[in-house]
Amino acid sequence: MTLAARIIPPAALSSTDRDAMYALMDRHYENMRRPQFEADLAEKDWVILLADEPTGSVCGFSTQRLITVEVDGRPVRCVFSGDTIIDREHWGSGALATAFGKLACHWIEQFPNDELFWYLISKGFRTYRVLTVYFREFFPRFDAETPADLRRIVDAVSLSRFPERYDWKRGVVKAKPDSDRLRPGVGDVTPERLLDPHVKFFEERNPGHVDGDELCCIARLRRDNFSAIAQKLIRSTAFARQRIG
Repeated sequence: MTLAARIIPPAALSSTDRDAMYALMDRHYENMRRPQFEADLAEKDWVILLADEPTGSVCGFSTQRLITVEVDGRPVRCVFSGDTIIDREHWGSGALATAFGKLACHWIEQFPNDELFWYLISKGFRTYRVLTVYFREFFPRFDAETPADLRRIVDAVSLSRFPERYDWKRGVVKAKPDSDRLRPGVGDVTPERLLDPHVKFFEERNPGHVDGDELCCIARLRRDNFSAIAQKLIRSTAFARQRIG
């Protein structure tokens, strides 16, 4: 099945879209609550909405917000991704990555002289692996220390978003007892998965992911930091068809 992506503001979502998005989250996450879902949605600037082309049914989405934090006396812009999920039938699809690339390129062009980063919090290894596939340089990672300047950006964003739950020593946002977490079978780290050094690193750095702890990650949003796979997506026909708004 082919997925079609729309990049739209939350206000453009229909009530049917919202119901389908929440149902999708609830199928994959425990402890989901509709008010918290709506609150996350309301604060975002854009929603990447994925739908099955023949039926129009919602099969995935990701919420995005552009935020600015002050680091070392200067403003730094970060794209913050909120709720993100793809139905397991579509795991491996490049539709979400293509649409995110379109939005990232939009912001790169909008702020050509600014420092721009993707700030990602990951409670599952699949989300963390997105960084490893689509970016040349990202942190934290198993084969390099996070540079001090990037660590300060991660700390600044994390403390501004999660002042009471951010563990700056580990670079992890601690879950609350009632926080949502991946359902069993969705993000399980099997022995086979641990053969991947990126997954092994994620498991070691964020062992509390099973309870909903989230690893704080960062990547520079620059065209020269996109991997060869990402560059191929950006050159694709699907990327050219994407529209924002």
